[in-house]
Amino acid sequence: MKKLGIGALVAGAVLLGIFAGTLAHRHSVAPVTALASAPPDGGAATIRFAKNPAPAPAFLTRDIEGNVVSPANWKGKVTLVTFWATWCPPCRAEIPELIDLQKQYGDKLQVIGVSVDEGSPDEVKQFVRQAGINYTVLMVTPDIVRGYGGVPALPTSFVLDTQARIVQKHVGLYPQEVFDQEIRALLGLPVDATIETFEDTGQIFLKNAANATDLPGVDLSGLTPKQKQAALKRMNSETCNCGCNLTIAQCRINDTPCRVSLGLANDIVKEITGSAAAVKTSSTPEKK
Repeated sequence: MKKLGIGALVAGAVLLGIFAGTLAHRHSVAPVTALASAPPDGGAATIRFAKNPAPAPAFLTRDIEGNVVSPANWKGKVTLVTFWATWCPPCRAEIPELIDLQKQYGDKLQVIGVSVDEGSPDEVKQFVRQAGINYTVLMVTPDIVRGYGGVPALPTSFVLDTQARIVQKHVGLYPQEVFDQEIRALLGLPVDATIETFEDTGQIFLKNAANATDLPGVDLSGLTPKQKQAALKRMNSETCNCGCNLTIAQCRINDTPCRVSLGLANDIVKEITGSAAAVKTSSTPEKK
């Protein structure tokens, strides 16, 4: 299996923030989530799935051909829900991979392309026909935006098991082999990989950031359990002012390189440790 560096995976990704029913272009590089890849020593690859998968968000809409699309009908197949746009170079590069996967797995797989293009659906339809796309394509709706919570970059793909539960999320352009291995594993087919599970603490759904006990780049090791709980509570309730409209905790997970959320998080840690030190000093009796 090919292994690509993080820089190669996200190179050229057109960043897009989708949160609380709004579309806003972002100019920072979004972090890439867990990648199934072969280790340097040539051993077996590792596939990671959420051990607490959430059901696919409910919505009801029609694809660009007028057919009804609802996650209620997705059980029994592996599903890839991919957010993309016609103007996104990495998305265009990914399309042939998705076409091949749909051909390879037939009715055992369904690819759902969610277009975030702001133009006419007819323009997207024309692009789909010219590109020879053989999978379902629909236009993004407010229900889909609310359900999926946030798409930090294009393309972003959500991997669903045969019970229509979301088990993984990939941000940026990934090699076809990654999806192929995951699809095989979810279908119960042999894979040359080790399957591991992880707790979703924001890697898939940002709302689960409230369950995180650590945040990227934030040193909480000097806090007592009570102080750590207080710090995380503030980071999950206070909004980052970098323009992302996310909480500080969500921004740390969604956009790890963001210096604004890192600074705000570190300020909270300093305030809490400083307050604790002040209380301790004031309660110490004066020596006579």
